[in-house]
Amino acid sequence: MPSAFPKISTIQYEGPRSRNPLAFKHYNPHELVEGKPMKDHLRFSVVYWHTMRGAGADMFGWGSAVRPWELGEGNVEAAKHRARCFFEFCEKLGAPFYAFHDRDVAPHGKTLKESNRNLDAVVKVMKEEQKRSGVKLLWGTAQLFVHPRFMHGAATSCNADVFAYAAAQVKKAMEVTHQLGGAGYVFWGGREGYTTLLNTELKREMDHLGAFLHMAADHKKKIGFKGQFYIEPKPKEPTKHQYDSDAAACLNFLREYNLLKDFKLNIETNHATLAGHTMQHELEVAAAAKALGSIDANTGDLLLGWDTDQFPTDLYLTTQVMLTILKMGGFTTGGTNFDAKVRRESFEPIDLFYAHIAGMDTFARGLKIAAAIRKDGRLADFVRQRYASWDSGIGEKIEKGKVGFRELEAYALKMGEVTTNTSGRQEFLENLINEFI
Repeated sequence: MPSAFPKISTIQYEGPRSRNPLAFKHYNPHELVEGKPMKDHLRFSVVYWHTMRGAGADMFGWGSAVRPWELGEGNVEAAKHRARCFFEFCEKLGAPFYAFHDRDVAPHGKTLKESNRNLDAVVKVMKEEQKRSGVKLLWGTAQLFVHPRFMHGAATSCNADVFAYAAAQVKKAMEVTHQLGGAGYVFWGGREGYTTLLNTELKREMDHLGAFLHMAADHKKKIGFKGQFYIEPKPKEPTKHQYDSDAAACLNFLREYNLLKDFKLNIETNHATLAGHTMQHELEVAAAAKALGSIDANTGDLLLGWDTDQFPTDLYLTTQVMLTILKMGGFTTGGTNFDAKVRRESFEPIDLFYAHIAGMDTFARGLKIAAAIRKDGRLADFVRQRYASWDSGIGEKIEKGKVGFRELEAYALKMGEVTTNTSGRQEFLENLINEFI
């Protein structure tokens, strides 16, 4: 097969002093951080949709991207060629994982049977390429939002036939993910929400979504798929309100429908900011529930206010992310998935390498900075001291459920005036972080 990137060699680690734009300055996959190789901490993944299918189009303009591997839309042979080019990219980048939607890798057919046949043909090539390159599948998913049939949603559609079609499509996508040895499977409710409540039975739609996910969990067991299920929160776009609006809403939904045992969360930075939260907040909410499974690594432009899916280059962001990931013990089935796309103006194929290198280096630095902060210990010590009153005495009794209002009233009556705790010292702590960055 002729090379899709003939002028690009395998990207190597050259260290911080390197001026080679096609080299890693900080991501050294075998470097040990907290006793584990960097590659195992980060588990980088390349997405198929933005990397291979992103055309650089927006609502105001046609696609600008130059993609020599594009041989025609709707053509299975072209899709096979595109898949081989994708694995060449991942291999040269040194990314150990990838992620895909079913309709990204294979074209829509006129019927579900034809679509499945198209998918099977391309998956055969993907399986061959996985074996050849060593690149593995982080997670797969079904695209349930592009086709007009899903205009009212998929699992939450007002049309039962659409629900049935979506179930069949997810069934096939799960089976393909299992066939490819995927470490997980993601559910993102692209149109699972509403634009107006005037035409929406909200409770009924959420009941349908709960039933749909239970069916998926049942089928997972039937086919012997051991990968982790994830839900990916997002508050809006393309709907006005999506039912998986943020981490807290997803956790509440999973608990209400008795699904928390089957699902964890895949948290995305740009979705967090659209929900009015920081990425750190969303990660901490998920981790507190022991439901943080994976992340989509990107960022948004706060001045634009929509899902711009830019590559992450902010060291404060990646440091905060890795502090939470390290605190929870690291990824198991999940990873750092670059759900990010190059800008419309960055239209050449080489820009895909520049973008991923930047993201990987930024996360590598964030990992090393987070590890250094943890080794230093001052941040953890400060937080520990701030909550010291809960580690003994009345605080310990409260946490262990040994007292109620009556006992606390008696304690408070004897106590006199409550003395103020130590200062929160936000500015001191922010400057402490700056010492490491």
